[in-house]
Amino acid sequence: MDDTGRLRVLIADDDGRVRRALRALLEAEPDIAVVGAVATAREVRAAARTLRPAVVVLDLLLPAAEDGLALVRDLAGRPVVALSVRGGLRGAALGAGARAFVEKGAAPEALLAAIRAAAAGEPGAR
Repeated sequence: MDDTGRLRVLIADDDGRVRRALRALLEAEPDIAVVGAVATAREVRAAARTLRPAVVVLDLLLPAAEDGLALVRDLAGRPVVALSVRGGLRGAALGAGARAFVEKGAAPEALLAAIRAAAAGEPGAR
């Protein structure tokens, strides 16, 4: 939460259009504050430390041939909502510690519900 009680969310996706769309969706919500939007695993790690998001919305297929599941494990202290076009990654993402998994292309409400559930410590969209 930020000082106004909004959920602090970090967006991580290598596609700039997706980052912009996610930011627009989340910033339209009165209870969510986007604290950053990054494109690489290195940026995710740095932003998670410095920006202290309540939830990380993470594309599992970030560039640089890094294993997105390893990144989920590295963020173990933070709720992660995993995103992917590959629905087959659901079980692996949840097994790696993601609080929720949402397929890209799902209804915006599914992502919003997953973020809020993750922040509350509940399992999100699975």
